[in-house]
This record gives sequence, C-alpha cells and structure tokens, in this order.
Amino acid sequence: MTPPRVALFTDTFDETNGVATLCRQFTAFAVSRQLPFLCVRGGPRTQVTADGPLTTLELKRGPAAFPVDYDLRCDPLLSRYKRRVVDRLRSFAPDLVHITGPGDFGTLGMWAAHTLRVPLVASWHTNLHEYAGRRLEKMFSALPARWRQPAARVGEDLSLSALLRFYRLPCFSMAPNESMLELLRARTGKPAYFMPHGVDTVRFTPARRRPRDKVFSIGYVGRLTPEKNVRLFVELEQRLLAAGQRDFRLVLIGEGSEREWLNSHLQHGDAPGILRGDALADAFADMDVFVFPSHTDTFGLVILEAMASGVPVVVSPETGARVEVQPGVTGFLADGVAGFTQSILHLMASEELRQNMSAAARQFACTRSWSGVFEHVYATYQERLPACRRPQPRV
Repeated sequence: MTPPRVALFTDTFDETNGVATLCRQFTAFAVSRQLPFLCVRGGPRTQVTADGPLTTLELKRGPAAFPVDYDLRCDPLLSRYKRRVVDRLRSFAPDLVHITGPGDFGTLGMWAAHTLRVPLVASWHTNLHEYAGRRLEKMFSALPARWRQPAARVGEDLSLSALLRFYRLPCFSMAPNESMLELLRARTGKPAYFMPHGVDTVRFTPARRRPRDKVFSIGYVGRLTPEKNVRLFVELEQRLLAAGQRDFRLVLIGEGSEREWLNSHLQHGDAPGILRGDALADAFADMDVFVFPSHTDTFGLVILEAMASGVPVVVSPETGARVEVQPGVTGFLADGVAGFTQSILHLMASEELRQNMSAAARQFACTRSWSGVFEHVYATYQERLPACRRPQPRV
C-alpha cells in the first residue's frame, strides 16, 4: 500500500518543547523514508524550500503576534496567508492534513483542509485547559483560596469545553496517553488513537556523563512556569537541608515566569536557562536524578530523555503512568513534596541503587525509538483514511 502524502501544520517547530521535538523528528522520519511530506510552520521569513520528499512552507508571524509562552507566539492574523497556503496545499495534493493543536497554524491547517476537502487529523499534545487553570490561580493569588480556586476551576472547565469543540472537527484525533484518548472519544464522539512518543538514544546517552565533584545533582528540564509545579523545588530543598543533606545541587534548565522567583528562593539552585543540542544532552547525563513535579503534562518527553541518559526519574503518579515509569526499577512515583524528598534521599543514600536504576532506565528508553512511533502513526493513517474519505456527518 502506498504511504499517504502528509501535510503537517504545527504551531511550534524550532522552539524548545516536546511538541517541537516531535515535529522535527516527524519531519526527519519522512525524509529518511523518502515519504512525500509538507511541513507548514513559522519561520523568520515567508518562504518555500524543497529537499527531496520534503517541502517546507515557512510563514512569518506579524506584529500582531502575542506571546503564549517564553519562546512561542500566536498570530491572530495568520489568515492573511490563506491563498498562499491553499495554493501550496493544492500543488502538494495531500492525502491528509495533520494539525498539532488549536493554535494559529493548527487553525490555518483546519481551514485549508476544509477548503480543499482533505481529511483532517488532529493530535493532542498539551493540556492547555490545565495550564489555564494553574495560570489563573497564580493571577488571582492575592485573593482568598475560597475565591481563587473556584475561579481557576471555572476557567479550566471553560477552556476544556472550547478545546473539545475544536477536536470534534477532525475525522479522528490522536493522543499520547489512554486517559486523554478516553476523554476525546467520550466528549467528541469521534475516534481517537494512540500516538506514542519516542527518544533519540544516540544523542541522549550515559556515555556523555563527565567526571565531576561528589555533589549530588538533582535535575529538571522544562518550562519554569506555574503549571509545571516548579515551586516545589524550594520546599524540596528545605526538606533536604532539614534531613541533614548539604552536598547537593538543583539544576533547573529552562525559562519561564518562575525563574526569577526560584533564583531568589533557592540556596543550592542553578538555573542556566535554555540548553539545546549537545549541551542539553551533556547536562542530562551529568544528573544523578531527574525530578519532574508537573501534574499537567500529557506525556513529558524530557522524562524519556533523562531515562535515555541513564538517569533515574522521580515524577508525579499521573505522569509516571503515562511514561510507564516502573516504581523502584526505573524511577519513583512521588505524591507531594514528602514523596519527592523521600525518593531522592533513597538515591542519595545508595549509589548502588542509583546505578541499578540508571541501567534499567536506559534499557527502557532504548525500546522507545522515534522510527517505531511514526511507523505506528502511518499505520493508523492507512487504517483510518478510507473512513475519513466517506461523507462525514455535520458537527
């Protein structure tokens, strides 16, 4: 069976986040397999480039674009490119349009697919409704909890309803964990299929670990924002100090609105900002444990990158279930700051335990290749496309 011609519309590509990494790997997979692939994304200038089976349409966001995160913007006037996008899409003749979310490029892709009557597929990568709830709670932090928390819940519920209305439009959707698949099926009435995540085990490897001092390195990589629950690191530090620990370092890699607050409240903290490429891979390998306190991530790609680097992980139960962390084998599931503290103290007390978990984490990560991820995605396309081409009921 001939593989489908795929047009990917993504709101993020060059930025430092899990969705951007996935989209870069998706594009690289198509090139490596010589599969016809159109990638429509943001760029420093508006241009079309071609490289073998890959065509890239970059659209420059305009002055009306506003920030939605520290390195990501949304252009509400991106529709000015409609004609250019439709012409390029018609020339490419895709079998399907795949969008990665309801941002500016996702909305543009949805419109273009509808215009040309091309089957539309949408993947869910970010729990934007939970982000909205956490940020509203921070925004209203001066209010009493009895007012602040209900307001945040209302904002989260309204955001989720809006997102699910958007996800009723594709002929089917994809998501990286079972709980989100169940929600999509129940609330959209449309099919939803698994889209796993992978990891680059060549770049992220324990072979990069460098000789260093005996200070125990507790690492984190990701946005330093409220929805990531990063203020937990301050209380974690206080509890480690109270337990008599002094030789440790908290290495918090990333950028965001909480970075300044963390710098001012941590005694043993180091926040080097955003790292990329080999510098990031080296930083992962130098960690003794990777701590990820977020409850809102649909997957947490950085957890796989830590495990591939031979680093045991300590994560919330929700995230651990999504990444399939094996408690006591590849990492620990921690409930609250007390759980995080106790897990880290276990690893600090036993280098043998840490090394055994390091080897198990690496072994697990090596089973999660990006090529396997996208082979699965293309198999899902081929299975579902015939149904997508039939007339669809109105939403």
